[in-house]
Amino acid sequence: MLTSKQRSQLKALATKEDTIVHIGKGGLSDNILKQAEDALKAREIIKCKVLENSILSAKDACSSMAEALNAEAVQVIGTKFVLYKRNEEQPKIVLEK
Repeated sequence: MLTSKQRSQLKALATKEDTIVHIGKGGLSDNILKQAEDALKAREIIKCKVLENSILSAKDACSSMAEALNAEAVQVIGTKFVLYKRNEEQPKIVLEK
């Protein structure tokens, strides 16, 4: 569980990140989840976007992906959302305590 300070730190880091996962009319397919999982392992923080033709809202997609990937939902703004998952083997982001 993230504290408000940690969440704020991650939000600041997310502003510099590119949107790398796009969720379209196919919803949360295995392909999308695999792509997100690989990106989380490499980066620890990812920004995702739900396209207009998707059946999911950004909030629904964020909570579903966070649960499926065992990640933390950082924020949802409009059609974009941010996920965080610490890489236990090679951590890249040091969170405040």
